[in-house]
Amino acid sequence: MTQTSKAPRSTRRFALGAALGLVAALSLSACSGSDPLAPETPQASGSALDRPLVVGSADFPESKIIAEIYAGALEGAGIDATTKPGIGAREAYVGAVKDGSADIVPDYSGNLLLYFNPDATAVSAGDITEALKDAVPEGLGVLQASKAEDKDSLVVTAATAEKYDLKSITDLAKVCDQLVLGAPPEFKERAYGLPGLKSTYDCTPKSFEPIADGGGPVTVKALINNDIQVADIFTTSPAIKDNGLVVLEDPKNNFIAQQVLPLVNTGVVSQQAAEVLNKVSSELATEDLIELNGYVSGDAKLDPADAAADWLQEKGLDGK
Repeated sequence: MTQTSKAPRSTRRFALGAALGLVAALSLSACSGSDPLAPETPQASGSALDRPLVVGSADFPESKIIAEIYAGALEGAGIDATTKPGIGAREAYVGAVKDGSADIVPDYSGNLLLYFNPDATAVSAGDITEALKDAVPEGLGVLQASKAEDKDSLVVTAATAEKYDLKSITDLAKVCDQLVLGAPPEFKERAYGLPGLKSTYDCTPKSFEPIADGGGPVTVKALINNDIQVADIFTTSPAIKDNGLVVLEDPKNNFIAQQVLPLVNTGVVSQQAAEVLNKVSSELATEDLIELNGYVSGDAKLDPADAAADWLQEKGLDGK
């Protein structure tokens, strides 16, 4: 479902002046032909168009929260912005940034690189952000990557970790053939899934249990009930901490880095707006995402905009 939310937005956010902007330098940006050191005009704001910047998101809670953080930070800096949550999968929201129906979307560095270059071999955070400079097509760019990361991880219960002395996937490989692994169905074929575990760690589970909830409550329940002994769960899932689960270290980088960063339309987003978003990235950490996901998806059931507003206030990025 695609719709533009809250325009005008809550009074917790500033929605000050639409403005004309100068196409700007974007940290880690694609080649756009613009002068990265070009000064802003006195009237420059967030958008090179006479309208608010549109911050889109994918159709899952964490992406919606980050989009609200981006929009709230922009408004706190006096840049008019609105959100367009739930655009869809990567193909849809990248297309939206290309065609101008969205100007900014949060994304994840490793998967974004593989989307633009399926043959990319970079695995570390630094190598991926460097490779993205050349991978993004003309007209698009990526800004500063945050410390926040949300990636696949292999998780076990504390009891299983203790029983088999598991701290890493290297340890898991020694007993892999004794354990059932649960993960989304596509994990069976994807490079980082069963093929990657086999080639990188020589780890082939006793059996594979496809569970189509993206490492959500069904997966967690199966793990806690010992129906499976190893699960693929995203690192920002509050369920890991809530249930005392153990994330196995991945010393050989089977799961490539997935730092949160903004994907932007370089023809619309100004230097001023880019600097605001870079400030957000400098503050956003994995622990923040875990906490925010808990507020939105847990018992509190906060609206993503409210959770984002609280975080912005805490970090002093709400302009108040």
